[in-house]
Amino acid sequence: MNKITPFLWFNGNAEDAAAFYISVFPNSKKLSELRVTEAGPGPVGSLLAMDLVLDGQQVTFLNGGPVHQLTEAFSFTVRCETQAEIDGYWAKLGDGGRELGCGWLKDKFGLCWQIVPANIKELLKHPNAMRAMMQMKKFDIAALEASAQAQ
Repeated sequence: MNKITPFLWFNGNAEDAAAFYISVFPNSKKLSELRVTEAGPGPVGSLLAMDLVLDGQQVTFLNGGPVHQLTEAFSFTVRCETQAEIDGYWAKLGDGGRELGCGWLKDKFGLCWQIVPANIKELLKHPNAMRAMMQMKKFDIAALEASAQAQ
């Protein structure tokens, strides 16, 4: 296990979220889980916490209840090499969620994702590409590259 691992709080749906993300990202799997015992909290046998790997990134999910909600202040970035990859992640993660803008979306569990071209920082060094990005929801690599090359 990594020394530093993101720890995400869910409201009773951590197990469903984990199964969904494992299905979306290649090279993903459940590492371990902690189930509730008679000591609580919650129904005996229900999931309390789960460690998983999402395409190489270790994450811990907690069924913490309604006290805290996921927020846009935290997101995962998915760097994509092709437009097809952007389109695929956008469709899967956006299903049941909502588009936010500038390559961001919030999925059906309330977790935010940035679906970006792998070279986004290089592209955004160009003011025209930055202006183009500000008008986009889902990124269009060809349009960003054309904007970056425009004088």
